[in-house]
Amino acid sequence: MELSKNRLLNMYELMLDIRNFDLKVNQLVKRGMVPGMTHLSVGEEAANIGALSALNPDDIITSNHRGHGQVIGKGIDLNGMMAEIMGKATGTCKGKGGSMHIADLENGNLGANGIVGGGQGIAVGAAYTQKVKKTGKIVVCFFGDGATNEGSFHETLNLASVWKVPVIFYSINNGYGISTSIKKVMNTEHIYERAAAYGIPGYFIEDGNDVLEVYKKFEEAVKYVREGNGPVLIESVTYRWFGHSSSDPGKYRTKEEVDEWKKKDPILKFGKYLVENKIATQEELDKLDEISKQKIEDAVEFAKNSPEPTIESAFEDIYAD
Repeated sequence: MELSKNRLLNMYELMLDIRNFDLKVNQLVKRGMVPGMTHLSVGEEAANIGALSALNPDDIITSNHRGHGQVIGKGIDLNGMMAEIMGKATGTCKGKGGSMHIADLENGNLGANGIVGGGQGIAVGAAYTQKVKKTGKIVVCFFGDGATNEGSFHETLNLASVWKVPVIFYSINNGYGISTSIKKVMNTEHIYERAAAYGIPGYFIEDGNDVLEVYKKFEEAVKYVREGNGPVLIESVTYRWFGHSSSDPGKYRTKEEVDEWKKKDPILKFGKYLVENKIATQEELDKLDEISKQKIEDAVEFAKNSPEPTIESAFEDIYAD
């Protein structure tokens, strides 16, 4: 696994963008500036960026309700994304989708989804298209641990296995489906073990807060899938620092549990690696953080100064041309 300094710093910067974006959104929610629900991915930065960094730019993803990190990692315009979350006409979906329905087709993001497991069927359809058209692209389907107990999970893994389509089913296991621990609703130790039921490989990333561990495992899986061997299931273990959504105080978790996971901060972990291995100085990393925070502030200003959607726009984009 040989990654250049520029590549590693780009991964670090994207993780900063995710963290700073979601922290800012959390502030905006409290100020009443964000309509609808938001689900923050603070703490899951490595699980997202490690995976996305192993893909080609033209590969495709389907996202989920906690998808801010995924769409940022796939290269979305931050101004348009912030405008979308704030319900403005300049948003990536013209202010109609909000936080849970951000799509960015130009960068290969088929969309976040407010339905748990809703992206799984879309991912299999998209992967089947790549196989039939022989594009060489693969599809990564992002979802949480809660989605692995949806019927769609089992149906789509089965069909993808039968059709042998190029899709990676990727479960970012943050331990909780809303307030329910995954350990209480699954009688196997790990999610990835379920791959065996469908005759496909399962990959386990024990430390989803280690961006390089995530990248290495994904690099292996991407090669397998791109060579035409069919789908795989990957599980990475991480943790969300905030509650399930903006309306969830997270009282089902102890302060001690949350604090213990915060000590495993994926950004601090990666930053320490970069400094200790003399890939970057702390001053360089601090500068990247300053740049990232300014980008987010600029995105907020762009959104604040953008127009509201017109009444007429409610009747547009309903049918395909």
